[in-house]
Amino acid sequence: MMSKEMEKVMSCVELCKGVNGGLDKVILRGHRRSSVQVYLYGGQVTSWKNELGEELLFLSSKATFNPPKAIRGGIPICFPQFSNHGPLESHGFARNRLWSIDADPPPFPTHSPNKAFVDLLLMPSDEDVKIWPHRYEFRLRVALGLGGDLMLTSRIRNTNTDGKPFSFTFAYHTHFAVTDICEVRVEGLETLDYLDNLKNKERFTEQGDAITFESEIDRVYLSTPTKIAILDHERKRTFVLRKDGLPDAVVWNPWDKKAKAMPDFGDEEYKHMLCVEAACVEKPITLKPGEEWRGRQEISAVPSSYCSGQLDPQRAMLFG
Repeated sequence: MMSKEMEKVMSCVELCKGVNGGLDKVILRGHRRSSVQVYLYGGQVTSWKNELGEELLFLSSKATFNPPKAIRGGIPICFPQFSNHGPLESHGFARNRLWSIDADPPPFPTHSPNKAFVDLLLMPSDEDVKIWPHRYEFRLRVALGLGGDLMLTSRIRNTNTDGKPFSFTFAYHTHFAVTDICEVRVEGLETLDYLDNLKNKERFTEQGDAITFESEIDRVYLSTPTKIAILDHERKRTFVLRKDGLPDAVVWNPWDKKAKAMPDFGDEEYKHMLCVEAACVEKPITLKPGEEWRGRQEISAVPSSYCSGQLDPQRAMLFG
């Protein structure tokens, strides 16, 4: 018999068909007009709206919902490889596989009460094993918090029966919707080392007091703090990204030339998006049979002031 608490959760969760391609998706509904949409294809969040119904994630107007093409925007899951940091296809294969709803997941550790959530499961097909010869269980919980926060928790377990460990890299490839990329700054990564993917992964040290944008950027920041802030000056909004188990952070915007070269990305859309991604890239995660890794990302969107490039003190105290 279903508990009252579970009944409340289930009433906030709807399984339906997407208008694009008719793929299955799950809608999580929160306070007022807040919601999250998750496609079973890719286990991918494609929409996150606040209580005013404002979209907080970027999804390209040219995104295709036709497997095996990955969906451009939202939060693709990069596993078991991020970008071309390894032998597999760029960003691995989890983002273009069909996930299932996990009807009987093991208990997930919760840091805050959830308004609504869905548990997804990805396991390797025989075809997957041919290109990456390992057995695993990848469990993903997508949750909409009572305050409208979006939480993603990943649990990956090595289920190999041959005694072999495996290694992987990982990222939550989060596309934030911003008003004007030239009026955005990222705080929390200053003074850190990064690998520049535009310069053959050469290592540099961040010199600015914040990251601002005036050209293409594709960097992997190393040994990053658990909290990063993305300030959208035009909208007076701050995204606060918290992460656990993911030591790196990727910052990416394709700018004009690469935007025009991507068929599923609008020519001018680079102005209205920024990827800041909780990731593990530099040092791959290695699991022995039976071992499990957990990685978590939580993002909040809050009003913010823009005062001498510093976070609003009242908001900083709130999230301290």
